[in-house]
Amino acid sequence: MSRLFTPMPVGNLILPNRIIVAPMCQYSAVDGCAGDWHMIHLGGLALSGAGLLTLEATAVSPEGRISQDDLGLYSDSNETALARILGAIRAHSPMRLAVQLAHAGRKASSRAPWDGGKQVHIDEPGGWRALAPSPVPYADGEDAPLALDRAGLVRVRDQFAAAAHRAARLGFDAIEIHGAHGYLLHEFLSPIANRRDDEYGGSLENRMRFPLEVFDAVRGAFPARSPVWMRISATDWLPNGWDVDEAVAFSRALQQHGCDAIHVSSAGISPLQVIKLGPGYQVPFAARIKADVGLPTIAVGLITEPEQAESILAREEADAVSLARAMLYDPRWPWHAAARLGAHVWAPKQYWRCQPREHKDLFESTSFGQR
Repeated sequence: MSRLFTPMPVGNLILPNRIIVAPMCQYSAVDGCAGDWHMIHLGGLALSGAGLLTLEATAVSPEGRISQDDLGLYSDSNETALARILGAIRAHSPMRLAVQLAHAGRKASSRAPWDGGKQVHIDEPGGWRALAPSPVPYADGEDAPLALDRAGLVRVRDQFAAAAHRAARLGFDAIEIHGAHGYLLHEFLSPIANRRDDEYGGSLENRMRFPLEVFDAVRGAFPARSPVWMRISATDWLPNGWDVDEAVAFSRALQQHGCDAIHVSSAGISPLQVIKLGPGYQVPFAARIKADVGLPTIAVGLITEPEQAESILAREEADAVSLARAMLYDPRWPWHAAARLGAHVWAPKQYWRCQPREHKDLFESTSFGQR
């Protein structure tokens, strides 16, 4: 039997297979509210047969957005807009759904990638002062962020908890906390961005303190039966930065705080990073954390072929694989993977007649079971 298409427990949640649609920013919201693009985009991915669909980085406050076009979950209107999208998905798909709660930190107030992705300065229309552990800009020429004081830390922590309460009301099956890619929680972890001299900076224990406080706040605000995990960057790809040994230590700390899984990515803290790209280039980080910590571990990064994904799981380098660009390029990737690996996958009944003759038993309607 294909390992990729065996069920996977994450806390009390059972995924029907080990394919996860990674969170992918769409830069298409209005005042943080999901719209018709999200209906089309997420609706299509919800028919893919993957085990879990993770919504894009969803800001816990207006100033926590990467751009003014980012999705948010900080207002009643945000919640209402997402409820419309989720209602449509659930009417036609049993897909498990997670939301990635995020704060952009010093990388906030940016343009969308197709508009260059550069910072929108404070004195420009649509710009705002970013928040960070320390007043150190992400790149030369950018406005320095405002360092969070004690009251600011409490406010951000409470914003994560409030968004988790909204996620619970919306009925999300799980929450992923964004602690990667140079955004706020990663900024606290990395000595590249964190220059504080109080109990939130300096030693590894101190740098982990605020991300763990945020995790505890989210965990306490979300139903105990539903899993919460974190996406982390395992390395900064820079000398004297955050590294895989510290990522292992942080993963162990998260485990002690009740974290249900670790989603292992890398990079994002500085434009000076030097990444060694290649197929599955981040998988060794996931393998190290899985071996040393033992939490369910999700691998991501240039995983594009079904046989590659199957091999990662068979070698026990990870417990699940997360796909982003590969899913955009081939939104039926799980169907094609099941066909190539001799497995079965869920598909809506409206599509059953598209099965190729050589794969006439490819689709099944019950692989997701009951919620």
